[in-house]
Amino acid sequence: MSRKTACNNEVFRGRVEKHLRNITPYGVMLFMDQLTDVLSAISHPTRRAIIGKLANGSARFLDVAEPFDVALNAVTKHLKSLDRAGLIEREKQGREVLISLRPEPLRLVAGWVHEYERFWNERLDQFEQYFKDRKREPKR
Repeated sequence: MSRKTACNNEVFRGRVEKHLRNITPYGVMLFMDQLTDVLSAISHPTRRAIIGKLANGSARFLDVAEPFDVALNAVTKHLKSLDRAGLIEREKQGREVLISLRPEPLRLVAGWVHEYERFWNERLDQFEQYFKDRKREPKR
């Protein structure tokens, strides 16, 4: 097998494996949408702290890991979760890898929350109107 064929097979195998992990026992493909990935990523306080640090600018891995009293492997796992959600990007500069925040996926969360904010505002307006109407009714 040529080197090019082997490389193509690895790429194909990687794509297939990515999708196979989402197959249920019933054979139905379940794709985790990006909102779910983002919500999962920001659900942990350490990952939110990493996002906060990266909001101030790009940082090296050790700079990201420094404030946390956890093993470097744990920080790597947190970064993988943020990467899966599309919240960070890595850029190699010489020997170092700089990690940067990609805040765009957070807009998905903001949009989702905004829909529920509208829902609750409408309900509260109805609730307020109910009491206003009751106040206007003649007392028996």
